Amino acid sequence: MELLRRLGCDEKGQDIAEYAVMLAVILVIVVGTVRLIGSNANNVFSQVASSIQ
Repeated sequence: MELLRRLGCDEKGQDIAEYAVMLAVILVIVVGTVRLIGSNANNVFSQVASSIQ
């Protein structure tokens, strides 16, 4: 609790919290994009493999 209180009063703590929020948003976007591209790539590779056989 002491750490949270110090972070709330300290400007550096606010900067760290803002960076943490930005990092979380970026990670959500990256993970979503990778999952979308991954499933689409899997479908494309499956179609190519079935057309070759």
